Amino acid sequence: MFEKILLATDGSEHAIRATEKAIDVAKCNHESTVHLIYVFESSKSDVLENWNTTGAQDKREEKIRPTEERLRNADINYEVEYLRGDPGPTIVKHANENGFDVVVLGSRGLNRFQELVLGSVSHKVAKRASCAVLIIK
Repeated sequence: MFEKILLATDGSEHAIRATEKAIDVAKCNHESTVHLIYVFESSKSDVLENWNTTGAQDKREEKIRPTEERLRNADINYEVEYLRGDPGPTIVKHANENGFDVVVLGSRGLNRFQELVLGSVSHKVAKRASCAVLIIK
């Protein structure tokens, strides 16, 4: 089954549900590893609000903490990576360049306004990723 699983999270409710499904998928193969990624965009307000990189990194870690706890409690092998960029294209690029078997992500994220204007991240990933994509509602 799937051995190399990419789980994209943003800390939203949909992302937490995606985590549960990624755990189910990973349990099918004891050699599976979940590669947890959090994609962030640096904006001017981000820089001004978090002038030190430690503060910004602490906020990112806080957002993925519930996901990490679920993976750890389920005894799933996992790795964490933080990527900078526009979420949709960044997830697709990472998935395609690193030979993942499946991408698991939630159908909606934290920034609903951006989703309405630009289209959903999950839709972009489903259209452009060269592996299977599991979108969780």
